[in-house]
Amino acid sequence: MLYEALKPLLFSLDAERAHDEVSGLMNLLAPLPGAAAVLSALTGAGAKGLGKTVFGVHFPNPVGLAAGFDKDGKLVPLLSALGFGFLEIGSVTLEPQPGNPKPRLFRAPESRALINRMGFNSEGARAVARRLETHGKNAVPLGINLGLNKTTAASEAPASYARTFRILSQHGDYFVVNVSSPNTPGLRDLQKVKDLEAVLNAVQEANPARKPVLLKLAPDLADEDFAAAITTAEKLAQGLVVSNTTISREGLDEKWRAEAGGMSGAPLKARAAELVRRARALTKLPIIGVGGIETAADAKERLDAGADLVQIYTALIYNGPTAAKRILRGLSASATVGANSSAVNSADNP
Repeated sequence: MLYEALKPLLFSLDAERAHDEVSGLMNLLAPLPGAAAVLSALTGAGAKGLGKTVFGVHFPNPVGLAAGFDKDGKLVPLLSALGFGFLEIGSVTLEPQPGNPKPRLFRAPESRALINRMGFNSEGARAVARRLETHGKNAVPLGINLGLNKTTAASEAPASYARTFRILSQHGDYFVVNVSSPNTPGLRDLQKVKDLEAVLNAVQEANPARKPVLLKLAPDLADEDFAAAITTAEKLAQGLVVSNTTISREGLDEKWRAEAGGMSGAPLKARAAELVRRARALTKLPIIGVGGIETAADAKERLDAGADLVQIYTALIYNGPTAAKRILRGLSASATVGANSSAVNSADNP
């Protein structure tokens, strides 16, 4: 109710400024004793009994926060209080960079979508590592999304990803190689098999502890390129994130067609769900499903399609801080109904 009251004010601000205001407030609260407990109480009950182990990591529930909301790991101590079963920070680049010129984040509220061309704005791997060192043990598993500096040549990409991973390796429970953002020129070219193999090989060579390394795939890949990337991931990665933002404008009002950047949110839902189904048909690798998930029904559809875990981001902007817990309560209710139905069927058909 409080978020709904504040939402008109927040939505009257530029999208990035609104995000910065909310993040800044959370950053101030994060170090305060009991702040996480108070925030958890204010956002209501979540759900228990949904834990699972994926790529060797135990997750208290399958609903995570996608990369992009907390790029530099400032809010890790507080975000788990919103009910998330895991957090993914980043994308983190090796060296600090400011990202693209502003404005670079836009709401399309009539479609419940976002367009961003942030351009991997990042404090850099060393600054993020120092910050995570001060946080201590995380309340939930932490994923770290690895990006590439805009000025890095394609030939230097494998070494750059490996160095970024090495700096952050002790702080993450899993890592995501992001070669799929549409906002860094040439980045998506690294999804080609030869380049992708070089990047993943370099990261794994820097990974003696065998932390899970996942590959994030774009929704705009051609079918044969999508399949080829999965074949490469089967050899060199421990999982997939499907999918990223899209350069498509299907489902958006005409006024957004010329706005550059990646689109997330409700219009991406059908495409992202189809890609999870396609990926599951091609591989047994664990899959994190992301893109357009807003309700418990959306999350269940993605899990039923073959995802092992799901992530949200745009839903947090439109539905507020209770978004994850509402999804979890719905998943728990669905699981209970399913269990009861199975019990009735067993009793009727001994």
